[in-house]
Amino acid sequence: MSGQWDEEVDVLVVGFGGAGACAAIEAVDNGASVLALDRFTGGGATSISGGIVYAGGGTSHQEAAGFEDSVEDMLEYLRLETEGAVSDETLRRFCEDSVANLEWLESHGVPFDSSFCPYKTSYPTNDHYLYYSGNEITPPYRDKAKPAPRGHRVHGKGTSGKGMTENLDASARRRGVRVWTQTSVTELLTDDSGRVVGAECRQVRPGLARTAHRLLSTWNRKLNIYYRPLGKQLDKPIRRIEQRHAVVKRVRAKNGVVLAAGGFAFNRQMLAEHAPNYRKGSAIGTIGDDGSGIRLGESVGGATARMHRVSAWRFINPPLGMVKGVLVDRAGERFVNELMYGAKVGDRMVNEHDGHAYLVLDQRILDEAKKQLPSQTLWFQRLQMEVLFRSAHHKADSIAELAGKARIAEDALQRTVFAYNEVARAGGEDEWGKAAEYVQAIDSGPYYAFDCSLRSQMGYPCPMITLGGLTVEEESGLVTREDGTTIPGLYAAGRNASGICSESYVSGLSIADCVYSGRRAGRSAATAS
Repeated sequence: MSGQWDEEVDVLVVGFGGAGACAAIEAVDNGASVLALDRFTGGGATSISGGIVYAGGGTSHQEAAGFEDSVEDMLEYLRLETEGAVSDETLRRFCEDSVANLEWLESHGVPFDSSFCPYKTSYPTNDHYLYYSGNEITPPYRDKAKPAPRGHRVHGKGTSGKGMTENLDASARRRGVRVWTQTSVTELLTDDSGRVVGAECRQVRPGLARTAHRLLSTWNRKLNIYYRPLGKQLDKPIRRIEQRHAVVKRVRAKNGVVLAAGGFAFNRQMLAEHAPNYRKGSAIGTIGDDGSGIRLGESVGGATARMHRVSAWRFINPPLGMVKGVLVDRAGERFVNELMYGAKVGDRMVNEHDGHAYLVLDQRILDEAKKQLPSQTLWFQRLQMEVLFRSAHHKADSIAELAGKARIAEDALQRTVFAYNEVARAGGEDEWGKAAEYVQAIDSGPYYAFDCSLRSQMGYPCPMITLGGLTVEEESGLVTREDGTTIPGLYAAGRNASGICSESYVSGLSIADCVYSGRRAGRSAATAS
């Protein structure tokens, strides 16, 4: 195409979160001039995440904590989790590069630590930064792949994702990456051959509107984490500013454009189309995770894959004592090992049990969990559990009465609890493979049923991210068409692309994929002829 350009660079990166920052750094380190655009102020979903990177094969932190791991053991485990989302060659390369990618992050100022969490948790406290972040020690995984802790949490208080994105942002800028914040890409531009040569975008003008846009987006992001209906009240004012107070700019990308603008968890229409079972979940990230990057790729012929896959995290632990209860559906039947990682629990709950789940336990188990609360939780985990303990539950003097109050099938629930108690008292093998130390009879009333269903609940959300995206050539990250041919000049990374974690998710795998796919796309775009 012809026309006036406002800016020319070698590589244009759309989205400056985890994947986008990695792509930008890798591109500039390979000799390219780089401009990164972000609808808000950068960081994306990674900045408000727990900052977990799934890494193994013998990292320095694993070794310092006294754990042996190998590429083969990591590969064998991830084969079970990823279920063919990428080729075996790509998965092996991901595992082989794992140690180097973690060291690469550290070289850009992202801090990690080797303090190991001695108990199973969904997210460790500020005392621990290495842990089993998936299903490694849970059957059938532990029986097929040698376990090792591979969840590497960025060192920092609270949810430490911000510590990752801030350091990557600073490193990128030091290297000469230019960043346009509060800038949304509206169209990809192509030449007569179909090659992507740039993008058109809208940038919020300097002044009061720009300040308001920044403040509103910050509060919107925070509110969305805990109760989306509140955060949603700020969506329209943010969009109104973007529509009324923005200027149009056109950027030429001589080597290529990298799409790294996140998933589509905040796009209800796309969820209804691709993953309708998850519409009641609580999206995590920013409202920039609206599928815009994926739609940009589709607009020039890009194909998509695994758009139906969503990861909803139904965590019941910490405190660890909670897993001694039983998770049942409305029919009163157990459907999972309660020690399973929250994404696996959520997957079965949503896709096999209509999004409903109830954790049933007794006073003795609850008392133990309450004692663990101060030492095993961070403030946000403690807040969620306090909501459950104080109000978000049903209480009764018998299992039959509890079933009636919670609207669970009474006869089936009584049979489920009776069978569970029999195994607990006999020291037998749990039918779902839960370790014997966590199988405890539920026989000391009163009894409780905690609603763990998918729907948004104030104080106890079920966070979710989308996993599918644009199909890419696995060697380069180039976006591909339905027929498998590549679209010249267009790359995708992170949750804009179908990748390592697009079939199944464990903590840290998405960010690790952002690093892997972001670096791949940035390197390929920088060196493209």
